[in-house]
Amino acid sequence: MIKNYFLVAWRNMIRNKAFSVINILGLALGMTCSLFIFLWIRDERGVDGFHKNGPQLYQVYERDYFDGKVHADYPTQGLLAEELKKTIPEVQYASGFEWNSINTFEAQNKILKMSGSFAGGDFFTMFSYPLLQGTPQTALNSLEGIAISRKMAELFFGSPAAAMGKAIRFENSDNFQVSAVFENLPANSSLQFDFLRSWLAFKKENEDWIHNWGNTDGPTFVQLRPDANPAKVSAEIKEFIYRYQQRSKAFKVELDLQPFPEKYLHSTFKNGRIDGGRIEYVHLFTMVAVFILLIACINFMNLATARSTKRAKEVGVRKVIGAARPALIAQFMGEALLLTFFSIFIAVSLTALLLPAFNTLTGKQLSLPVHQPVFWLAMLGLLLLSGFVSGSYPAIFLSALKPIRVLKGALKPGGGASFFRKALVVFQFGLSMVFLVGMIVIYRQLDFVQRINLGFDRNNLVYIPLEGELSQKYELFKQEAEELPAIMQVSKLRQPPTSMFTHTGDIRWVGKDPNVVVSFVQSDVGYDFVKTMDLKLAGGRDFSPAYPTDSAGFILNETAVKKIGYTDPIGKTMWWGQHPGKIIGVLKDFHFTSLHQPIEPLIIHMNEQRTSGTILVRLRAGRDKEGLASLEKLCRELNPAFPFSYQFSDAEYNKSYRGEQLVGKLANYFAFLAVFISCLGLLGLATFTAEQRTREIGVRKVLGASVPGIVSLLSKDFLALVLIAIVIASPIAWYSVYSWLQGFAYRTPISWWIFAAAGVSALLIAFLTVSFQAVRAASVNPVDSLRSE
Repeated sequence: MIKNYFLVAWRNMIRNKAFSVINILGLALGMTCSLFIFLWIRDERGVDGFHKNGPQLYQVYERDYFDGKVHADYPTQGLLAEELKKTIPEVQYASGFEWNSINTFEAQNKILKMSGSFAGGDFFTMFSYPLLQGTPQTALNSLEGIAISRKMAELFFGSPAAAMGKAIRFENSDNFQVSAVFENLPANSSLQFDFLRSWLAFKKENEDWIHNWGNTDGPTFVQLRPDANPAKVSAEIKEFIYRYQQRSKAFKVELDLQPFPEKYLHSTFKNGRIDGGRIEYVHLFTMVAVFILLIACINFMNLATARSTKRAKEVGVRKVIGAARPALIAQFMGEALLLTFFSIFIAVSLTALLLPAFNTLTGKQLSLPVHQPVFWLAMLGLLLLSGFVSGSYPAIFLSALKPIRVLKGALKPGGGASFFRKALVVFQFGLSMVFLVGMIVIYRQLDFVQRINLGFDRNNLVYIPLEGELSQKYELFKQEAEELPAIMQVSKLRQPPTSMFTHTGDIRWVGKDPNVVVSFVQSDVGYDFVKTMDLKLAGGRDFSPAYPTDSAGFILNETAVKKIGYTDPIGKTMWWGQHPGKIIGVLKDFHFTSLHQPIEPLIIHMNEQRTSGTILVRLRAGRDKEGLASLEKLCRELNPAFPFSYQFSDAEYNKSYRGEQLVGKLANYFAFLAVFISCLGLLGLATFTAEQRTREIGVRKVLGASVPGIVSLLSKDFLALVLIAIVIASPIAWYSVYSWLQGFAYRTPISWWIFAAAGVSALLIAFLTVSFQAVRAASVNPVDSLRSE
């Protein structure tokens, strides 16, 4: 019986090749898109899921109350990990961790730059990063020890075994001994590093900073005992730091815990609480996958119900000879499942073929898990679900036809079926409209981000790390670099200008309320900073060697001046901690972080003696290659033990929007697919309509109807449905893009023309799709049309 169902289904599919191709192609494209999205979602949800101690791993975050606001973030105190482990019984292991830095290593006559960090002695016991050499207990328990990755071991020593115990030179100043070699970190680890140094070394290098509990920097990880109650531990550590520092009326600090495996997807804070993050994109793309698959399934339902009159006699005859309704439903569901099977086969093949390109687009290392039974179970589930959704309504509709009316020829396309088809077309193009509007708004926002005046010229600005002998020879480097023909200015600062995140609340001024703490972004810079950055002064001047007292002076931005309340700030005295200084300049506001954040108060002081940080070099326009070549030559002369490295400011700025750029690219593809699949269904319906009205078209042509007139006749009903879809979808699209834009402090406006452009595009595409078939139908010789009847 089942074999017979599929045999009949196969014959019907071969008999109606055009409709079968449209159905299979539409479903295959929808499934391919959905497969890509679900592979991406699976990978996102799997990040940090491989740690054996995952259920007991937590990351500490800090919640700060000041200036009438609540702020939360992950930087914590340097001694927090060891104090938590010592004081809280439920904390089994704890580890501090420092943000990654890129450092220069030398061994076996090789000099390379590697990325790494500091971590506590419990780190490898807590996290499941397998050690190829060494033990978790001894990997990070000495000042001179360093744990390196398999990649780093092979680059310098040839193998992990050969690396163990060997010496490796760090920043051409210290010698470390390889105490452990760990396996290369998997791509689904949110922590990525090539080496780790001991937290003992971090404490030694930051002796003054680390004992001040008002200072925060890297994150802190803890592993609770299996029987511990996380809520109880959160309550215990809430006011933990007041065991080490006095309370302040102006500034309140709380600590809290977040499950470490959740942090990757949930890392955004709102009003001091975890509120979203990458999980929002996971939810968004999940809906996109479902909707695109639904659009593809709608094509099948539309075409199957539209062709009901073609199958009506078959249903009537089969009912007369005894076919029961369940058997008919099984027959039509079998056809749907057969078409869906071919679609899944094509979709899996397309996914495998296009996966390398998708990996390049997303920066992932995805693969089809064809060796996992779960994957094939998922494909079976997709087959059954898509087949059921696609074939359920046509099966129920066709099996309900009355045999007497069918065989008498009294069956006409029912109003219910017609309304259902129209509703599905409206739904399809409504979703397509939402995708089109989203595509336009995302493109405009990314373009806005690229074009906005940041307050400084990020073009032709190069960052060079202040390292090695450059730290002591900076003045010589600046002097010789500024004599090079392709170089305009040179300066330096603590952090790159697009990554200024260090804050201080220890700023006072005359008239300040002692019960209010204002957080300032702070940095120290060298001479010519304003000129090199091409910043604009609202008042005062830049730091200059002509004024010896500038080492105690401050430059503020306009936001800081407004916060302080000064109307004439130049010459006014401020205190940074216990150090007084006068305001010598006010900068016009500029963006020193991404546009996700509003501009914060900024205070800058001069420190020409800084021996670490970033050198800023302004190149002359159009002379990048010449400038970089001359800088490389100069760096090799002054700093031969370190390879020359640099970053362009505009490239570093663009890294802040990697997520949005990915969303923008995917939105383009999704919008195209949604419209294309919808148009496939529209083409099928237009083809069927033209077939049904062949005789009418022939009669109209005999009576003098023109081809444009017939095209208009066949197109207007479909275009009316698309117009209704545009009207219904516009407010939904507005709300969707409005919600997405709220993630930016500075954003492009949502203009009315965006909806007009998307609507006109949808109408035009729909018209071209329908008119293609309509012109073919209208161009047929009426004699042939009437003879066919």
